[in-house]
Amino acid sequence: MRDPYAILGVRRNAGQEEIKAAWRSVAKAIHPDHNRDDPLATERFAEAGRAYELLRDPARRSRYDHARRDAELRRMEAMKEKMRGPEAAEEPVGAESAEEAVSRIFGVDPQPAASASKAAAPRSTEKTGPAAEAKPEPTVEAKQDPAKAEVPVRRAAAPGTELVAAIVRRIRDRITKSAEKVPDFVVDLPVSIDEVMNRARVAVELPDGETVKVVIPPGATDGQVIRLKEQGYRVAGMTRGDVVATLRVGQDGPFRTRGLDLVTTLPLDLQNAVLGCETRIETPHGAVKVTVPAWSGSDKAIRVPGKGLKGADGESGDLLVELRLVLHEKPDDKVTDLMRSQRDGLYL
Repeated sequence: MRDPYAILGVRRNAGQEEIKAAWRSVAKAIHPDHNRDDPLATERFAEAGRAYELLRDPARRSRYDHARRDAELRRMEAMKEKMRGPEAAEEPVGAESAEEAVSRIFGVDPQPAASASKAAAPRSTEKTGPAAEAKPEPTVEAKQDPAKAEVPVRRAAAPGTELVAAIVRRIRDRITKSAEKVPDFVVDLPVSIDEVMNRARVAVELPDGETVKVVIPPGATDGQVIRLKEQGYRVAGMTRGDVVATLRVGQDGPFRTRGLDLVTTLPLDLQNAVLGCETRIETPHGAVKVTVPAWSGSDKAIRVPGKGLKGADGESGDLLVELRLVLHEKPDDKVTDLMRSQRDGLYL
């Protein structure tokens, strides 16, 4: 695989949002449906998808960056060794048989060759009778000097070949399966707080223009991912990819989300902030009464238990009421005189 950063056209220190935006742009430009005259469009699209899958995963990206740095260091060391001059040539090493390779990898001993050589040796003329049993006729190989005899080593290659072939097939099958799946279609799914609370069915537009309804799961929060199996890109000859929809809960209304907690703002004038008060505020669950303690500033928040979003376990988050000190639209002469006297030390 080529450099995934070069495939997506991003810097090596690019953030996740930049990588996601680059993948969307590249996928749209090289999608096979838009490049029917290009015979390599499918291959380039799959390559870009594998690059995005690698870079979007922080763990896999870190391993790739580490391996690339190690490879670069080894390349530099090799260049240094080459500049130092040639070294003494090492003695050639004999080729390793398939069975020896399998034995070394899996830690099993190869089948002994002696049994195979014995089975292939020619048999002498059989004699019957007691004399034949007492003293068998020696063969030509037995009469030779053991020190000078050259015994050919016959390797039982068939079992090793079968094992290696099975390993190669399994590796090829795994590579083929991973390459056959089309990369996922990543999309943001905007939803409102009311839709999350009511577990509404929201529409998701698929890459082929179709629209499907997705039920918001219980306990959903902002940033949660919903995966739709085999609903993504469709490419001939490849397994259809998934749709990866990320929930984006709207934060521009009277309420914001913080996990399962809801956050709202309560404006206070100077008098209520100093003396404290009781007031009613509207929540997604209806109106509730809150008590503002005396001398409450904008750095204080009032927690109302159980008025947030409901989690997957049935437990609900809280409502956080953030106080914000505000002044009247028109200047108040009494408040102005009071503040001036506090600053200048004058009492009217």
